[in-house]
Amino acid sequence: MEEYDFDHKIVEVNGINMHVVEKGQGPFVLFIHGFPELWYSWRHQIIFMAKHGYRAVAPDLRGYGDTTGVPKDDPSKFSSLRVVGDLVELLNTIVPEEDKVFVVGHDWGALIAWNLCLLRPDKVKALVNMSVPFSPRNPKRKPIESLKAIYGDDYYIVRFQEPGVMEAEFAKTGTKKVLENYLTYRNPGPLYLPKGKPFDDSPVILPSWLSQKEVDYFASKYEQTGFTGGFNYYRALDLNWELTAAWSGAKVKVPVKFIVGDLDLTYNTPGAKDYINKGGMKKDVPLLEKVVILENVGHFLQQEKPDEINKHIHDFFKGFSCT
Repeated sequence: MEEYDFDHKIVEVNGINMHVVEKGQGPFVLFIHGFPELWYSWRHQIIFMAKHGYRAVAPDLRGYGDTTGVPKDDPSKFSSLRVVGDLVELLNTIVPEEDKVFVVGHDWGALIAWNLCLLRPDKVKALVNMSVPFSPRNPKRKPIESLKAIYGDDYYIVRFQEPGVMEAEFAKTGTKKVLENYLTYRNPGPLYLPKGKPFDDSPVILPSWLSQKEVDYFASKYEQTGFTGGFNYYRALDLNWELTAAWSGAKVKVPVKFIVGDLDLTYNTPGAKDYINKGGMKKDVPLLEKVVILENVGHFLQQEKPDEINKHIHDFFKGFSCT
């Protein structure tokens, strides 16, 4: 899968230069990636949806890959309001003729997609979201103190908070090794990154669905940018909590299909299975049409099981009018 299979462009949006990859013609599908990922996480889906009559578009989010123009030393520039703003502006710029588009999100991209639906439901025709369920805002407690209380100081999100610390540890480990460990993580338990030694020394055996060449693509981009851009999304979690007070109790009012692997750490966090399967998420996302739990599948499900994920996306979107 070479880069020349895709159309690459830089689009000026919201004061940044956003790198966007697209393929195909037809109804617009926006793919939103997570951490530590890139547009490239959607390579299988872009090709599939383009072949099936859609215009598949995947940006590198601010702070990632070939998107430039964001000061990385300021986590406040990475709030959900800004990132959603980037995407709304992108849609207004490159697909002004479509009032609503299809959206697919994974990991941080799922969180951003939930926020896009809360802030601008008028822009979204239907959403396929993966890995990260909707999380209603807790007005009583900030996210980082909650996570610290539940998981302690070595929990990855807590470890990411202090600028420069994890950057130095990841640099010591080596970019490629960090990405190999991350992209192959299949432990359903919480991710801990102990101080001074976030990963053990054992060599990473790549699974059949992830080639060395694919890892090298991710690594080549992170070698250029470092990890600070990605960490800043986590560093803005408490700021997001402050900025989104007006949406406390708001519901997601777009049609949604939610997909998660049963080995995904997100599915195995305390309370997640009950919330997803026993009606809690349906109350917050009233147009939730389907929940799919993939057996023996980890966090990076769109890369691990591309054929199944492609079919789930296509089957859901084709149920909606393309006008």
